[in-house]
Amino acid sequence: MTNDADTILRPEAVGAEEAGTRLDKWLSARLPDLSRTRIKGLIDDGRVSAAEVTITDASARVKPGQNFVIAIPPDRPADPLPQAMDLTVVYEDDDLIVIDKPAGLVVHPAPGSPDHTLVNALLAHCGDSLSGIGGVKRPGIVHRIDKDTSGLLVVAKNDRAHHGLAEQFASHSLERLYRALVWGVPTPPQGTIEGNIGRSPQDRKKMAIVSHGGKPALTRYRLLRPLAGGTVSLVECRLATGRTHQIRVHMTSIGHPLVGDQTYGRSRSAKLRHLSDSARHALSSFPRQALHAATLGFNHPVSGAILRFESNLPNDFNWLISILEAV
Repeated sequence: MTNDADTILRPEAVGAEEAGTRLDKWLSARLPDLSRTRIKGLIDDGRVSAAEVTITDASARVKPGQNFVIAIPPDRPADPLPQAMDLTVVYEDDDLIVIDKPAGLVVHPAPGSPDHTLVNALLAHCGDSLSGIGGVKRPGIVHRIDKDTSGLLVVAKNDRAHHGLAEQFASHSLERLYRALVWGVPTPPQGTIEGNIGRSPQDRKKMAIVSHGGKPALTRYRLLRPLAGGTVSLVECRLATGRTHQIRVHMTSIGHPLVGDQTYGRSRSAKLRHLSDSARHALSSFPRQALHAATLGFNHPVSGAILRFESNLPNDFNWLISILEAV
């Protein structure tokens, strides 16, 4: 499936030592300016062929001497429309942009949130540079944080950056540190939580630690300080992996769910009785999971420079802490 506007790539033939490699992996190595996600999309769209036969299986094994032709269509505008919004830009260059996302902002369009997402705002801010990068619905998005989680997020502005960042996320080589308010005081005060995370067998809308399937997940936590007589604690969580809802699921699994988490938290009304009215109201009415992506560190995917960014706790987080410190 090609047309005159396509860009045609013809990498060198498969070497004998490369035989048996997955097609998408082999193409990714030969075409470093294209992310593996982009390559898989091209294969799925019937834009990769060998000996004039279209190949649509990304897991097909390459053979010695094979020659592949890749037809890359012109970039087309992403389906989401640009929508100008105020963004807190921490860092930006020609390859990437780092955003300090506020709580309440959805990262990319999805059922129930078709617009007014971070992607819409980025399309307005960055212009055409995001088109075609990382998928139509998620241009430039390499990772995401939940709607009600605040903090740092990096977005790629071209395929090369997307590919380089995706590799770092896949190898878990980035530094990702979160701060959270959890119920109770974790014991011991620091430790490691492990357990595969997958869809809950009881509720498919939730994630859970599962005994079969799922993906390996590891979180390292550290108690920073107890608050309100140990009713709540401020903790630091470092992600060794980045699974959906990982910190929320892992902290709940050791009996310390996040304050305000409507999905994984449990009622703590019995523990609130000894608190002042203001502290009790502040805790029971906190409108989101108390989770903030505070530190993000990685190697620049193009220059190789070490980048590290920090974000202060947002106002709602600090407001809650100040009330609890007064107890």
